[in-house]
Amino acid sequence: MRVLLPDGVPARDDTILAILKQYKTVAVVGLSADAMRPSFGVAKYVQDAGYTIIPVNPNEEEVLGEKCYARLEDVPKAIEIVDVFRRAEDVPPVVDSAIRVGAKVVWLQLGIENAAAAEKAREAGLIVVEDACFLVEHRNRSKELQ
Repeated sequence: MRVLLPDGVPARDDTILAILKQYKTVAVVGLSADAMRPSFGVAKYVQDAGYTIIPVNPNEEEVLGEKCYARLEDVPKAIEIVDVFRRAEDVPPVVDSAIRVGAKVVWLQLGIENAAAAEKAREAGLIVVEDACFLVEHRNRSKELQ
């Protein structure tokens, strides 16, 4: 896991915990309606943990009871965290969209890293989490989040 902070954002003892406490609206890019896909299981957990999830996938209409949007720019409400379930090479346009919509955090799921896109997001003022599972990190801090 790697966490990048924009200039002027102070480091914390546990930046992940601060993110999980502060931000509650999560756009899940690449969320599939297939219950066997990792994105579905993670998004269900996130939703059950009390976060608002916003599915973003041009191939779906609804996931987990929520309307699905083709792009971040199509979402009619504020997005705080952009949780990305896409291959590393597909991350740059997602970061561009996250910047355009004013997201606060770009979270690249376990196994996903893109140094250039991460640096671009950081320079634009977003916190970046790479190569980390939202579910695992939330579960690891469940006592502090109660």
